[in-house]
Amino acid sequence: MFKAIRFPSLLILLIGLFTQNTFGQITEDTYHKAEYFLSGNIQKEVFHLDVIPNWLDDKKSFWHQTYTKDGKRFFLTDIEKGETKEAFDHKELAKLLSEKSGETIAASDLPFTRIQVKEDGSILFEWMNKSWTYKEGTLESKRPTADSRDRSVSISPDGNWKAYVRNFNLYVESLETGEEIQLSYDGKKDYEYASFWGWSDMVLGENGVRPEHLSINWSPDSKKIQTQIVDLRLAEKMLLLDNSQDDKFRPQLMGYYRASPGDTSVVMYTPVLFELESKKENKFPSLSLPHFIGMYFNWDSDSENLYGTYLQRGFKSFDLLEINADSKEIRKVYSESSPTHINNDNIFVKLDNGQFILGTEKSGWNQLYLMDWKTGKLINRITSGDYVVKNLLSIDEENNNIYFEASGKEENVNPYYSFVYKVNFDGTGLELLTPENAFHDISYGSGKDYFIDNYSTVDQPTVSVVRELKTGKVVHEVSKADISILVKKGYQAPKQFTATAKDGETTIYGIYYVPTDFSSKKKYPIVDYTYSGPHIDITPKTFKAGLIGLQQPMAELGFVVVTVDGLGTHGRGKAFNDVSYNNLGDGTTDHVLAIKELAAKNKFMDVDKVGIFGHSAGGYDAGRAMLLHPDFYKVGVASAGDHDHRMEKAWWPEMYMGYPTGDFYHEQSNITNAANLKGHLLLAHGGIDENVNPSATFKFAEALINAGKDFDLFIWPSRNHSFGRTAGDYFTKKRWDYFIEHLMGEKPLRHYQIKAAN
Repeated sequence: MFKAIRFPSLLILLIGLFTQNTFGQITEDTYHKAEYFLSGNIQKEVFHLDVIPNWLDDKKSFWHQTYTKDGKRFFLTDIEKGETKEAFDHKELAKLLSEKSGETIAASDLPFTRIQVKEDGSILFEWMNKSWTYKEGTLESKRPTADSRDRSVSISPDGNWKAYVRNFNLYVESLETGEEIQLSYDGKKDYEYASFWGWSDMVLGENGVRPEHLSINWSPDSKKIQTQIVDLRLAEKMLLLDNSQDDKFRPQLMGYYRASPGDTSVVMYTPVLFELESKKENKFPSLSLPHFIGMYFNWDSDSENLYGTYLQRGFKSFDLLEINADSKEIRKVYSESSPTHINNDNIFVKLDNGQFILGTEKSGWNQLYLMDWKTGKLINRITSGDYVVKNLLSIDEENNNIYFEASGKEENVNPYYSFVYKVNFDGTGLELLTPENAFHDISYGSGKDYFIDNYSTVDQPTVSVVRELKTGKVVHEVSKADISILVKKGYQAPKQFTATAKDGETTIYGIYYVPTDFSSKKKYPIVDYTYSGPHIDITPKTFKAGLIGLQQPMAELGFVVVTVDGLGTHGRGKAFNDVSYNNLGDGTTDHVLAIKELAAKNKFMDVDKVGIFGHSAGGYDAGRAMLLHPDFYKVGVASAGDHDHRMEKAWWPEMYMGYPTGDFYHEQSNITNAANLKGHLLLAHGGIDENVNPSATFKFAEALINAGKDFDLFIWPSRNHSFGRTAGDYFTKKRWDYFIEHLMGEKPLRHYQIKAAN
């Protein structure tokens, strides 16, 4: 009797355990569900996701490409007719292309992404190294002519001169007489006139030659040239070894100039001004700057003055400068400084009436000011308040109107949502032009009477409309996103949430993702997707951004994926942003608090199983989180991470971490804190990453080894900074598998190749 009672109970328990184990078993179908949401696949499943206009010359019509139930389609919109229709007969063009090329071309996937629409209705596009013209049943092709523009020379505005460099010196030649004039004489290798250093310029081998660039800024009257000297004499290279080339059995040495924080051995730019008639050269050594800051000057229309924004190293101050071309006098029109950092993308527009519009954070919020150019003094504030002016769309000097984008002004609205406003130069008449409670993603071209507004939220599909610039009135609805296929698949859009930040007061915002087969009765491990960089707010705000990303594919594997913008990130004013100054290493503390608060309200979230991943600055975050919060984060994947900011490219840490460098760099280094690791950590890097040099990942790995810590390391020899992105690749599965095995406790499939669309 006793055994008869216990046996069924034991059997039920065993069945329950068996069911629990097999419920989460990883199969090919698991990967299929995740693959479905890779960007190359999912964008074809949502129709009319958004409208990115390509304006025609009349500025009242545009074409755009999108996906429909019939596949990829090109549409043409005539705003004044209020009409959007297919730009051409896709089936006919596919048939003609197949006949002409011998290839099988589907009307649902024409093999080009850009077109030109001519006045006669003909369509031009490039394919198979040919230029094609299609019109009403006819299709012609020809080999494109070589680009006739010689990038090694610059032609003057009046067409009478060409400028070029020979042996590192600047020359001009008269196109009328053929007379050649040498303008500089002290140029030599590593002290080079009229050039610049490109972001990814590579020097191959120990004595390789760097790519040539020409940088010429002609005055409107063609009588003067402003350019710069590139001084590499003291500059040091960062190095890479490319081990991936099939035809080489020794690694290829690659070098590039990229200064690290605090370096004095950097590439320097020095402005220089030439007068063609007198052949005079004037250098401005007082304005020399490291190349990672750079400079650019504009000419006045009368060719008398140059002007521009000048940022000091450390990004704590900037000047608006004017240089008189005759006297060479440098005048500081306006200066501003900050104990932390100045935005390097301040709004600045010089007007024709002797005034200028300036956007700065000097009030604590990025706002617009009307200033006098001659005195540099304030005329009046244009905008004011605790909100962020993000961008100028248009300035109507004739009617004294300004159109701009801003966030955080509307009450009871997500402070990150962007809206369009209109205001008068004197600050009166502020008017909201896009009233819908959503993020307004705006496309506008200079001089147009209309703008395109794609408004949405992460859980509200995109509505794409044409609005009148002056009034914001919707004059034509182009499309609405059709997500019917997603709904049938069980897709649940990301859920928005708020939490309290580490200061105990500030509300922070985030979203979380669940799988399409979500059940509230199940317990899900949590994965935090991080990028707490102070120059960006990473949490998606639009339907498109919420759908096309790294999060939903990860959720489909059986996780709840969380993304949150904590203190120190972008978009909510200077005080909010400055929390991360000298303090980039504390970005994930808000994530820990937000996840705990969220999990307390949602019992399906397993707060005892939390992982984290990120790329680039997010890779630093992920590594840092594993060391700063070792009892909270059990698993981390840190790819392309800048694990010690002293080894990063200079501009980013010097702006947001601080300059000069201090002990806080050392204290917040993942290398320094390697001994704190407790959980499972995968480090990953591209072998030829020129953006974030892999040296910091190697040093972090060495520190973990020295500390006796177990970890995993993946190096993709042939990759630069771009891997593991939304389209999916080899590392995508590597990252998925790491969380499947170490956070979920399941066994991933070996040698499975994810199926990602091109």
